[in-house]
Amino acid sequence: MKILLLGKNGQVGWELQRSLAPLGPLVALDRYGADGLCGDLADFAGITETVRVLQPQVIVNAAAHTAVDQAERDGQAAQRINAQAPAVLAQAAQHCGALLVHYGTDYVFDGSGDRPWAEDDPTGPLNRHGQAKLAGEQAIRVAGCRHLILRTGWVHAARGENFLVAMLRLARARERLMVVDDQWGAPTAADLVADVTAHAIVRLRAAPHHGGTYHVVASGETTWFDYARTLFDEARRLRPGLGLAMRTLVPISSADHPAPARRPRNSRLDTRRLQATFGLYL
Repeated sequence: MKILLLGKNGQVGWELQRSLAPLGPLVALDRYGADGLCGDLADFAGITETVRVLQPQVIVNAAAHTAVDQAERDGQAAQRINAQAPAVLAQAAQHCGALLVHYGTDYVFDGSGDRPWAEDDPTGPLNRHGQAKLAGEQAIRVAGCRHLILRTGWVHAARGENFLVAMLRLARARERLMVVDDQWGAPTAADLVADVTAHAIVRLRAAPHHGGTYHVVASGETTWFDYARTLFDEARRLRPGLGLAMRTLVPISSADHPAPARRPRNSRLDTRRLQATFGLYL
């Protein structure tokens, strides 16, 4: 089973290089490509030609425009990478009969209520990032290719830019930090997403009718504030010499921390469909 992985150096993409390797020959590309192959999602012709040349059985798209606030200022870039590029990949996958694996986001929902969002719940993005990601999902479905869309959120890893890394960096420089305490979700490790992806791909080879859209996040729920508090407690316990300057952590509301892009207050995702279909425990 030949696999094409795009976005190999992102948080999830880096872990996918490990989790996908046992499944078959793996061609992993970043935006700069390699050996004449294109990995830049903004280059539609290049991406299409790469799929045509490789003829993979599986295409895993771990590349995305992830600068949420920047998307409010420059929506065209987010639209091209998160909406139009998935459409191009879906068409290429349809032509060669490949399974397309694509990652979605909790930002496709409006964040209302307090129950976890199910896959079939009405969508209603609050910002341009979410709008572009939703358009990408819809384009994949319209193309008619075999697909697996995995929506996730609050992803963290040791590499890349994420909440965990940012908080530790700020805590080394500041004695007082303010963190939002009215947005709920589940911190989810990139390696969990990667391992679930590999497991699902194997299962879909035997049962292709189980393709579609699924939610994958870790179990449990918390706020950004409680996440940060736990992070700092653990950091001090595990690494006493880390040199955290932070002494005061203050909970604030979303209104106290305005940003160009509105964030959903409820980013809980219901993972029961994923767990039941693929026999997984998260």
